[in-house]
Amino acid sequence: MNSEIRRGLRTLWRDERSPILIAIASGWFLSIGVRLVYPVLLPHLRAAYGFDLTTAGLLLTVLWVAYALGQLPGGILADRIGEGRILVVSTALSTVTIALVATATSASLLFAATALFGFGTALYGVARYTALSDVFPDNDGAAIGVTLAAGEVGNAVLPPVAGLIAGAIAWQYGFGFAVPLFLVASGFLWVTVPARTSGPTSAVDSLSLETGRYVLGEISRPPIVLATLIQLLGFSVWQAFTGFYPTYLIEMKGFSPAFATVLFGAFFALGVLVQPLSGAAYDRFGIRRSVPVVMGVVAVGLGLLPLLEGPVSIVGVTILASGLLGVTAMTMPYLTASLPTDIQGTGLGVVRTGFMVLGAGSPAVAGALADRGFFDEVFFLFAVLAGVAILLSRFLPEQ
Repeated sequence: MNSEIRRGLRTLWRDERSPILIAIASGWFLSIGVRLVYPVLLPHLRAAYGFDLTTAGLLLTVLWVAYALGQLPGGILADRIGEGRILVVSTALSTVTIALVATATSASLLFAATALFGFGTALYGVARYTALSDVFPDNDGAAIGVTLAAGEVGNAVLPPVAGLIAGAIAWQYGFGFAVPLFLVASGFLWVTVPARTSGPTSAVDSLSLETGRYVLGEISRPPIVLATLIQLLGFSVWQAFTGFYPTYLIEMKGFSPAFATVLFGAFFALGVLVQPLSGAAYDRFGIRRSVPVVMGVVAVGLGLLPLLEGPVSIVGVTILASGLLGVTAMTMPYLTASLPTDIQGTGLGVVRTGFMVLGAGSPAVAGALADRGFFDEVFFLFAVLAGVAILLSRFLPEQ
């Protein structure tokens, strides 16, 4: 690892502000980790409700569309009432809504509760970025990378735990175990993170046509549009890949559910390394040099996946594909820093809502293609999208 990158990461942990980073990272550990419980529990849900792959993909799309639609309200609330407060609200809402998911007694209630849970966790999305950029202005890429890595720890640990609980007891408990964890996280954030990390002034204290024009004008600038397109491509691939990777390994590669679940967790465990390194590389080398390397590795891995067999080869491909986990650690700091500070939360909320609403459709598309016999081709399509992201990155100006 580059010595400057190592020094940047060490600085975060020795800083007196590190408890704030730990609290925000802990909340993200749960927020994303519990959402990624869904792919592991899909076989249980399909058995319970008779879902085909298309319906299973639609459930994931509902989760992520709701998450996308909550980005803008989350950003506006972060600007108006404070980043720390909205982080607490998000984790408190997640406590209630994941309990509703666990107690759903029909498919319609499951879909409705899933939408509510997705929206509740969405409020966390924007505020964590703006809070970290405010608290760690000189190394926000590394701070965000560490937080994203905590999320990957959640993704690596929580889905296998949920799968084990669901197999031993019932799928409802695979969701329900997260209820007390969210409650604890809410209290930790309340006592650790300042109610407001940004300045006292905000361009969105009152919503108006002028404010809307200001926000739209800023997010329409070419650097913002290009970075958003790159994030959209990476997010779309990540959504569908993580949504169906365990199912693909079981149904197309013939692996056992246990192997598929462990490899799925290992994919996210790699994010503990990939995301801080990607964020620190962005800080050191800039987005134009870091994105092509990461997405190039991803494209190779995804393109090879349908062609290879055997556990060793699939493990190798999974390692390459884990580069997907580093994209956000490069694009989000770039987008956040490119927006004026008085509309960072709102602007980032609009941007995130846009790319997430569009990207959330990818699981439904992937599921429909898989039901029609094109499961392998889905991964070739992913590789092509990664290549397009590489091309777009060449047109991004450095900050």
